[in-house]
Amino acid sequence: MTELTITNLQDCLARFQSTIPGLDDVASQLQSLPLAAEAPVIASELDTLINIYEQCYPLLEKAMWSSESEFDSLLDCYQALFREQENFIQQRPEDDRHHFVLSIPVADRPPHLQACLESIFQVCEKFGYGGKTSGYYDKIKVIVAEDSREEQNIRRHIELVDEYRQKGLQVFHFGQPEQYEILQSLPLHEREQLGNLLTTQPKEKFYLKGQAANRNLSYLKCLQLTEDKHNTLYYMVDSDQSFCVNRQTGTGEEIVYALNYFHTIDKIFRTTDTLVLTGKLVGDPPVSPAVMAANFLDDVTAFFTRLAQMRGNEACQFHESPAQQPGDAAYHDMAKLFGFDNRDTTFPYRCRLEGDHDHAACLNDFAKRLNAFFFGEHLTRKTLFSYNNGFAERVPARTIYPGNYIVNYEGLKYIIPFGHLRLRMSGPTAGRLIAAEIKQCFVSINMPHLHRRTTEAGLSDDFRPGVEQEQEYIDLSNEFERQFFGDLMLFTTEELVKRTDVNKPFEKDLVVAVIDQKEAEMLEQYQQKHDAILEKNRQLKELVFNAGYWWTKVPELTNALKQVKSFINNINHNYGEQSQSWHQIQSVEHRIERKKQIIEALMNYRAERNAWDRLFP
Repeated sequence: MTELTITNLQDCLARFQSTIPGLDDVASQLQSLPLAAEAPVIASELDTLINIYEQCYPLLEKAMWSSESEFDSLLDCYQALFREQENFIQQRPEDDRHHFVLSIPVADRPPHLQACLESIFQVCEKFGYGGKTSGYYDKIKVIVAEDSREEQNIRRHIELVDEYRQKGLQVFHFGQPEQYEILQSLPLHEREQLGNLLTTQPKEKFYLKGQAANRNLSYLKCLQLTEDKHNTLYYMVDSDQSFCVNRQTGTGEEIVYALNYFHTIDKIFRTTDTLVLTGKLVGDPPVSPAVMAANFLDDVTAFFTRLAQMRGNEACQFHESPAQQPGDAAYHDMAKLFGFDNRDTTFPYRCRLEGDHDHAACLNDFAKRLNAFFFGEHLTRKTLFSYNNGFAERVPARTIYPGNYIVNYEGLKYIIPFGHLRLRMSGPTAGRLIAAEIKQCFVSINMPHLHRRTTEAGLSDDFRPGVEQEQEYIDLSNEFERQFFGDLMLFTTEELVKRTDVNKPFEKDLVVAVIDQKEAEMLEQYQQKHDAILEKNRQLKELVFNAGYWWTKVPELTNALKQVKSFINNINHNYGEQSQSWHQIQSVEHRIERKKQIIEALMNYRAERNAWDRLFP
């Protein structure tokens, strides 16, 4: 047998056995094995030795996430143990762990794609899942599913694919000509039945099909790359997400590669009846700015209220850690609709600047990022990772996070439907349908991705469907409209699955009755938030520009105040009485047309699912 070392395991036990409960038992098991006294050693009992590593991981994880001072050294040790364990796994006669095929739909987002691919590469490098064959990570394949309109972005995406292939990732560019070809390979009657799922766009305009259609087409490419459908998992990822998490330290937010996604997910699918698994997100909220404006205005107002009590030239006081972290859905103006009892509270802004600086500098930097809100960034309510009860604890799920879910071959049937409507809330809507159908086989675990709506490249490089950057305003009208009717579809679906069998076609009379009821409820909710947003925005404008505070007298802050004014104007533009989206929501004629589309989609769901299911015998 090949000589192998346990140097990292021995080092871990020597350093932490006395301080981490449980490691002394692990050390005793290791001593009982017939191994040489010093590394390198001959591994005579591979399974037992591999299991010893498995016992270490939860002990190190718990210690790591409860100790800020030891975090870095524990993380280094944790990653090294996985890499060392991988050497032993490679010596087994068979490696029955899953292969992964990752699908990343991307549309005109080179900076996001680069960050996403880099994170996948880092997880492979730091944890070594599956090992390497001929210079490539053997068990990981990545599909970049192209949906861009701009040729320069397509070229840049292809360059990134080539770059990461050279680094050792098996990355494949799934371009639009190939997508069209694979679609045409389906029999005509199947294409017609699946048009709402796989797009009906012509060959010459086979771009910006939408994330749902692009992802669904990538399923077909995933099958082409599958060597063993019984031992392959399919991992759906959004380009603005990364395989890492954030943590709060004394000096600010830190990004860390501390989760071995592939290792944990593989074990869950090997040892449970899971068909569909979803993680969550940390970082920027996974919802539209259309439903975050009220609470964000509260936090911006709280920032200026506190700033008013200070002097512009004194040392910045906005660096202390918040007394409490934002909880689930704290960013959502209507969190109660989703069962979250978030109390009305504000969350403080934490300054991003390093080194010595004053409040004027803090305000200047704050103002620079204000309008990033309209692209989905929330300066005060980012979600931080929390270890809780570990990574692998499964809990019943009711929402699919489209950029962070994993299925096995059988789970490919449980698709995210209704993409042709281009509505928001597609993941929660699909989640209600999936949960009603497969129940305990649809679960969530505590392995989130880091979600970053914007990049350091600046807002001009951030493409976001439904958000248009005009000369004077950032316009959310398209996204705002899709949010309202996405909410309407979600809550209609949620009620339908309570009242009827999701495995049978929905009856039209029931769908109509439910959607009419939910429409009235949504209109009331949106009206209340509409009125609140306008009043909060008026109060913010009064505080910043009309109360005579020190920042209005500092010439160096002229540009910063212009950016604050731009933010206030953008709020009025998108949420005010004259906003296009508000008129669409208020329009009876527009709502009738949208409801007709939703009703038809719901009534056709079962037939479309049956046609889709036949692709996965």
